[in-house]
Amino acid sequence: MDLPPVGLGTMGIDDPGAVETAVDVGYRHLDTAQIYGNEAVVGEGIAASDTPREELTIATKLWVDSLAAGDVAPAAAASLDRLGLGSVDLLYVHRPRGDYDPERTLPALDGLVDDGLVEGVGLSNFEPDQLERAREVLDAPVAAHQVEFHPYFGNRELLADARDHGYPLVAYSPLIGGEAFDDPVLTEIAAAHDTSPAAVAIAWALAHENVVTIPKASSEEHLRANLAARSLELSSAEIERIDDIDRERELYPE
Repeated sequence: MDLPPVGLGTMGIDDPGAVETAVDVGYRHLDTAQIYGNEAVVGEGIAASDTPREELTIATKLWVDSLAAGDVAPAAAASLDRLGLGSVDLLYVHRPRGDYDPERTLPALDGLVDDGLVEGVGLSNFEPDQLERAREVLDAPVAAHQVEFHPYFGNRELLADARDHGYPLVAYSPLIGGEAFDDPVLTEIAAAHDTSPAAVAIAWALAHENVVTIPKASSEEHLRANLAARSLELSSAEIERIDDIDRERELYPE
């Protein structure tokens, strides 16, 4: 799926006005999930904007208790109802656990594509062997794989899989849960570009082939700043410095 470089991650957003503002300032990829409890909020924000629906990529995710074969269609219908939409562009398996069974869950998702309720099937937080099995079972190609990816944590094997199989890796938590603002390497590079450490973290993610990212923001100032980070070009030396940060922190371990 062809996704914009910077989209909006909505976990924790409870104000439809923030979503409306995001769309109005130029966001075209909005990401939510059942477990976030805010699909209705995202739907209200979309409805309040004058931007045509066909210009937007809307993604949501089925939680682990909605992945049994008989639960997929009703759970997806409930998400569409909360979003106030007739279809979504991306429907993810949020995590491959709980009721997830590739031989039963994935054909049910294919059925939603066949019925026109979902344009693309996405996977999230999968390991390489799980991705391979999903490709073997799915009729539809994997539209995207969403994973935690930021200067303190990233899986090179998953990056290679995205490149080799031609789908976008959607990086969530690119700002390291706010820690990007205090990192000395990111801060120093930001000063050299007269920008923010957040912009540097976003630009670092986008410097990787096949990677797009979905930082969360709710104020207009931060929404605009994150979107503007698309145009920040880091040197190879700066990217290497960030790559070499000697710290590993996974914010959302299994």
